[in-house]
Amino acid sequence: MSDLLDLSLRAQIRALDKREVSAVDLVRGILDRIERRDAYLKSVVHLDPRALETARRWDDMAPDDRPPLAGLALGVKDILDVAGAPTRCGSHAHAAVADKDAASVSLLRDAGMVPLAKLATYEYALTGPAWDQPNPPARNPWNTAHITGGSSSGSAAAVAGGLLRVALGTDTGGSIRAPAAYCGIVGLKPTNGTVPEAGCFPLAPSLDVIGPLAACVDDAALIMQLLAPQSHAARRIGHGINDLRIGYARDWFATDPACDPALLRAMDDAAATFSMLGARIDLIELPAYQPLEAAGSVILQSEAWQIHRAALAQRWTRYGVDARRNLVTGAVVRDAHVGAARRVAAGFGQRVTEHLATYAALLAPTTLGPAPRFTDFEDGPVWTAMRTLPFNISGHPALSVPCGVSETGLPLGLQLIGRHGAEEMLCRIGHAYEQAGPNMACPPVDRPRTPD
Repeated sequence: MSDLLDLSLRAQIRALDKREVSAVDLVRGILDRIERRDAYLKSVVHLDPRALETARRWDDMAPDDRPPLAGLALGVKDILDVAGAPTRCGSHAHAAVADKDAASVSLLRDAGMVPLAKLATYEYALTGPAWDQPNPPARNPWNTAHITGGSSSGSAAAVAGGLLRVALGTDTGGSIRAPAAYCGIVGLKPTNGTVPEAGCFPLAPSLDVIGPLAACVDDAALIMQLLAPQSHAARRIGHGINDLRIGYARDWFATDPACDPALLRAMDDAAATFSMLGARIDLIELPAYQPLEAAGSVILQSEAWQIHRAALAQRWTRYGVDARRNLVTGAVVRDAHVGAARRVAAGFGQRVTEHLATYAALLAPTTLGPAPRFTDFEDGPVWTAMRTLPFNISGHPALSVPCGVSETGLPLGLQLIGRHGAEEMLCRIGHAYEQAGPNMACPPVDRPRTPD
């Protein structure tokens, strides 16, 4: 059973169809792993007591009558509603039992998945790890002294730690992709507006996107295709990338002082791998990063303040300290600031779209180094170097895929950016890279590594 839990969703489906294993067996195996491993991962905040009953119903149904992913387990970030389960958004200020599934969860439940676990998030998908929230921060399976990244922290820890093959997360400024990179898994931010958002507590609605974190590209593509059938995300998995053109935005990060030397080597190696797979790699230029991050931050803070201002006035002390400090910055953002930020966003989006008229995808890092330590956050949130937020303000889809390990033994991730609606192409390219070689080892999930 243990080995089966580590196989792809497709392999698990085949085993279920052949009656080599039951859905109940799979769910029991996952619950056993959660009991053994989550004591140190801290990724799960709620387990569905009906999970075994749901799995049993799928077992009682003939294979030909079952939906495509019947009996497979799903994790859900705790800002998405799951019927009958509490939605806490990682905050003492928010606690409500959902009466129905979020639209994204409903799509996957209809496909037969079992929403087994609600997973940790940073408070309201804000800031970073904090210790004044209902649950302790999720920990990185590669080294529990390090963060998972946020805000889909529990989703990344659960997948990287082998508890689940796939989990839903949300991405407003990189909150799917950064945890994926820090934890050595795959994270897909769809095109803005592609996945229905009903039942997800918003952070910044014009930037928010729901998408999968997964153990491999094919798993992510299968989930994406169910969330947005028009994406055809899994249709061309395995087709190869011969004669595709990829634009490598090397100058966008290579001279940044925050860029880890191991990350630069890994990115250059990745570009070489794409070339050996038959793609043509060209160096491209993107606009300076810092103004883009500043513009995205203005938009995010303004929208988040509008969402939380009334609740803050009523429940100020129920919010965590870091969340309060973060949210009130939006109070000083004026319409003129937001207008200027949206003009920057539009200009960047146009530039990316122009590149993608020539290239099948753009190549950039996800983060500029490995996951920081928890001790870095003892005095509150700290800035971490990423290359994610610009693609939230432009709306382009982006796929984070592991690309190696840093000198500290922690994962690194690359990012592929595609045309609007081009999740199919990103998954095709990402899968080809993933299959090309051992770009990632496995974390020591049963014996977590901690500093001496």
